[in-house]
Amino acid sequence: MMAEVDNKRTVLRPERDVGIVGYGAYVPRYRLPASEVSRIWMDGEGGTPIKEKSVPGPDEDVATMSLEAARNALNRASYIDPTEIRAVWVGSESHPYAVKPTSTIVAEAIGATPFTQAGDWEFACKAGTEAIQAAFGFVGSNMARYALAIGSDTAQARPSDALEYTAAAGSAAFLVGPAEEALAILEGSLSYATDIPDFWRRAYQRYPSHGGRFTGQPAYFTHIAGAVEGLMETLGTAPSDYTYVVFHQPNVKFPVKVAKQLGFTREQIEEGLLVNEIGNAYAGSSPLGLTAILDVAQPGDRVLLASYGSGAGSDAVSFQVTEAIAERQMRAPTTRDYIARRVEVDYANYVRYTKKLVK
Repeated sequence: MMAEVDNKRTVLRPERDVGIVGYGAYVPRYRLPASEVSRIWMDGEGGTPIKEKSVPGPDEDVATMSLEAARNALNRASYIDPTEIRAVWVGSESHPYAVKPTSTIVAEAIGATPFTQAGDWEFACKAGTEAIQAAFGFVGSNMARYALAIGSDTAQARPSDALEYTAAAGSAAFLVGPAEEALAILEGSLSYATDIPDFWRRAYQRYPSHGGRFTGQPAYFTHIAGAVEGLMETLGTAPSDYTYVVFHQPNVKFPVKVAKQLGFTREQIEEGLLVNEIGNAYAGSSPLGLTAILDVAQPGDRVLLASYGSGAGSDAVSFQVTEAIAERQMRAPTTRDYIARRVEVDYANYVRYTKKLVK
C-alpha cells in the first residue's frame, strides 16, 4: 500500500482502486435478556446497560458464523467463481481452535481451496478490520483479484463480570475486489496504535480481564479520535461530508460520546448503533454496524468506519458508495433481518450453550 503525505500521518491507499464487492452479516437467533444477568448476580436490582444480547447456539462457533456471513457476502457479489478468491482471513478473539485455523474451514466450505492464502487474525475487537485492511492491500497490489475478510466472535465474559451484559456474538464478512465491481470504493484508511493494556487474556485463561474505566481514556477515545482525525485530515474531509459513521461499540455510551467529540451528529451514527440492540464488544461489532449501513446506503453516500481493539489500536476507513449498491442489497438477508428473528433464553440455557460449566 502506498503511503502519502508525511510519516506522522499517512493515509493508506492501494496502487489501484479497490472496494467492497460483497458483504454479509450473521447474528445467532438466541437472545439473553440483560434482566436475566441482573437476576442471577444482582438479585434483579439496578439497571442494565442494554436490553439483551445475542448468544451462540450449542452448535455455533466462530467458524459456523463466519461461514454464514461469507455465503451472504458471496451472494451479494457479482456471481464470482470462489476459486478466484486468493485469500480468506478471519479475525476473532474466540477462534474455536487454539491450533488449527478457522480460515481453512471457511475457505473449504465456500469452495475457495486449494489455491488460496488462509490465515487467522488477532487484535481483540479490531481483528476484523485489520483483516479488511490487509485485503485492500492484497487486492490493491494486484496479488489477487478477490480477498475475503471476516470479523467474528462468540465473545467470552466471566460470569458476573460487567462484560457479561454486553459481550455478544455475531459475524460480518466483506469480499474485496476491483473498484469497477465494487458497491463501495475505498477512499483511504489510517491506523493508530500504542501499547495500552486495557484488556487482556493470558494463555490458558478462559476469560479476559479489563481495566474498568481505564478502557475509556486513554484507550478507546484516544485511539479512535487519533485514527479518525488523522484520516480526515489527510483525505481533506470533514464530519459533515459523511452520510453514515460507525464506531466500535464496547457499550452504549462510548460511540455516542466519541461521535460528539469528533463533530458527528446522532443521525450520522444511528444506523450503525443498530448493533447495540443485540450486544456488542466483539470483533464483528463495528464491521456488523457497517453491514447495517450498507443495507440502507444510497449511491454517492460517504461512509466512515472506525474500529477499536484493546491493546490498543483503531482502524479508520473511508468509503464512497457506488451505483452497484441498490441491486445487491436484496441478494441476502439484511442485518435487521437477523436482529429481528429472536428466541429468548434464560441464564441456565445461556450457560449451557456457551459451555461455561466445564466437566
